[in-house]
Amino acid sequence: MNKAGRIISINPSHAIAGGEVLINCEGFQVGGADEYGCYFDGQAARIVGASESRVMAIVPDDFDTTEVEIYLENGGVRSISKNIVVGKKLADDLHIVANPAVDPKDDSLILTRSGSRGQQLPITLFRLEKEGFLDEMSVEIMNPTGVAFDQTGQLYVTARADGEICRIDHDTEIVPYASELGIATGLAFDKNNVIFVGDRSGTIYRVESFGNAESFAILEPSVSAYHLAFGNDEKLYVTAPGLSSFDAVYRIDKEGYDEIFYRGLGRPQGLAFDRDGNLYVAACLQGRRGIVKIAPDGAAAEIFVAGMNVVGLCLTRQGEMIVATNDAVYSLPLGIYGTLLN
Repeated sequence: MNKAGRIISINPSHAIAGGEVLINCEGFQVGGADEYGCYFDGQAARIVGASESRVMAIVPDDFDTTEVEIYLENGGVRSISKNIVVGKKLADDLHIVANPAVDPKDDSLILTRSGSRGQQLPITLFRLEKEGFLDEMSVEIMNPTGVAFDQTGQLYVTARADGEICRIDHDTEIVPYASELGIATGLAFDKNNVIFVGDRSGTIYRVESFGNAESFAILEPSVSAYHLAFGNDEKLYVTAPGLSSFDAVYRIDKEGYDEIFYRGLGRPQGLAFDRDGNLYVAACLQGRRGIVKIAPDGAAAEIFVAGMNVVGLCLTRQGEMIVATNDAVYSLPLGIYGTLLN
């Protein structure tokens, strides 16, 4: 075996720029005077840890394709390569604090530039067209946080500074829909088109109709935001990131009773379900950051997409996973499809 060794596997097999991937290998020589390295489509990656059997490398930026070849090198000799999927950057210079949302009418994405609480930025909502054009939406919402479409294709946004849910008509008009919702963050619709919104101070509200909000469930307060999604079982799943590395995903039934669905995540944030009932969460798992995939029964979890500063995600009708960091969004063509409730 040559000094570059042999790549056995790469974990995870999906990533965005800046993510940490673990390359399991054998026979990779890291000592001595010979130069060694890890390369992604010919770009040298920053290595944060290396041994004969494992290499931890940071995914570089700017690839021409989402199918990226990885190989190890030592003394001018290369290992046989393996491929991973690396997300394509769609937009940056944003400030996203929760999931983006897919418009069911045309598959465009709704993105935010949220700002710190109480900060009024000139443009806070954007529409990213399928063709790649980023359009400013001419509505002024202070600190937009949760964005979601209802079952009729109508866009709603939470404004955490004002404690409101707003309906956005034609991308140009704001209609206040419900108020006095505390620090309104996460937002989701059930199959009956009822709105659920999370006040990060500790309350989940149910909004049955225009302006009619009532307390639905009480949870521990979050240091940043509640994030909400409905599962295939029609129960509400909630993350409430705290300061622990052992936070939970909560599951709330129709009567408002909560239970822990999965515990063991660091700073869990945005979440979404696929059609098979798998839950994807922007979080840290056992020291590794990105998108965590949790089995439908909550019995097992794995890091699925490697990435840093990931805050949310959504799934498109084309089978793409849209991954949002706090300042950019990426598209990964993974053939995964979401449910109607996400």
